[in-house]
Amino acid sequence: MKILLLGNGGREHALCDALARSAQKPDIFNFATAINPGIAPLVREIKIGDICNPVQVTTFAKIIQPDFAVIGPENPLATGVTDELKKIGIPCFAPSKAGAQLESSKSFTRNLLKKYYIDASPDFEVFETKESEERKKFFDSHKGQIVVKADGLIGGKGVLVAGDHFSEFEQAESFARQSIGKFGRVVLEEKLVGEEFSLISLVDGETVLDTPAIQDHKRAFENDTGPNTGGMGCVSDEHHSLPFLSEKEKQQAHQITVQVMKALEQELGEKYVGVMYGGFMVTRKGVKLIEYNARFGDPEALNILPILKTDFVDVCQKAIQGKLSEIGALEFEPQATVVKYLCPEGYPTNPVKEKPVTGPLRSENPNARIFFASVAEESGQLILKGSRAIGVVGLGTNLEEANRNCESEIQKFSGPLFYRKDIGTAPLIQQRIAHMVQIRSN
Repeated sequence: MKILLLGNGGREHALCDALARSAQKPDIFNFATAINPGIAPLVREIKIGDICNPVQVTTFAKIIQPDFAVIGPENPLATGVTDELKKIGIPCFAPSKAGAQLESSKSFTRNLLKKYYIDASPDFEVFETKESEERKKFFDSHKGQIVVKADGLIGGKGVLVAGDHFSEFEQAESFARQSIGKFGRVVLEEKLVGEEFSLISLVDGETVLDTPAIQDHKRAFENDTGPNTGGMGCVSDEHHSLPFLSEKEKQQAHQITVQVMKALEQELGEKYVGVMYGGFMVTRKGVKLIEYNARFGDPEALNILPILKTDFVDVCQKAIQGKLSEIGALEFEPQATVVKYLCPEGYPTNPVKEKPVTGPLRSENPNARIFFASVAEESGQLILKGSRAIGVVGLGTNLEEANRNCESEIQKFSGPLFYRKDIGTAPLIQQRIAHMVQIRSN
């Protein structure tokens, strides 16, 4: 069994670890932009190149002849790497370029839900003109409480939210014009009020298998302050849910994904295979869709994959074959997870780079895991490369224990690093619960 894995971040380290645990004992080949010190010991070979270049990827794939490929990041999906691999007979646990529009085009997804009568969107409009009058009307009709979404991939920085990123129309309009100039469109949406959660599902076009519900923490600093990041950490409780989330609300999110998966087949004439990562919000009007991603989240993958009991290689194979129903349901260890990312000082606006940090390559604690992201091993040292560096996972019988294990592991690292200490703590979790009590009472 040979598997080609694309990517070299923290998500891909977690994917590689899950693949390597398989009873099938696969040979894993990593096509990457850099050597990840956590992935290197788990794979047979690492090939450095441009993961978004279909020619480079398929050239390597022709040499190794993998049984299938797993694509970690979103950019190779958007450039059609999946399609080119399929042309040379290599199936992928990943959607086609057309299917990946679910993430790469906000307007595609909103219009898809509208066309197929899937009631999960806020009020929205898609604009293609640089004239601002109609956008001003939309802004005023919602009293400025809107969200501006670029209609393409901008590394997690393509969304501006009223109150967080702008207060005046001119600020929102400046970003809207940038999006139109770059992508030809911009999406304006009503700002939703509630609590966000992620429900990542593995799908084959017929069956939807959910992973634990998770809450990501995007803001850089404690108490949800500072600029947005790719995600400073995530939590999921021992029930594979969140303390503020009901089972009914999880099922609402599941049903939205089922409907969208079916709508994609009707719209594109092909089944969607791979990951449908739904970002949802519980509002006073029920569960609403914020956005979809077409791959595992980072850091969400770090919560999910370490506690996955079902053989991940089997899951990928069944999804590719259209036989996910044979899996039944995904099995997970009955544990809570807390993930915190160690980041270089100054991240995300002015991060330090090329500075050494010290710490273990693997955890000796059975209730902790370490995943490497934007960090390299040079002359026996770990060197920061400027983005989120090291994802530390704590496991436990509840969130309190998981947080203690995470913090204990973090103390083994030193260097110009910082992280959000409040993720997974009782005060922040209670704040989320109180917010949802208020939302539901309204």
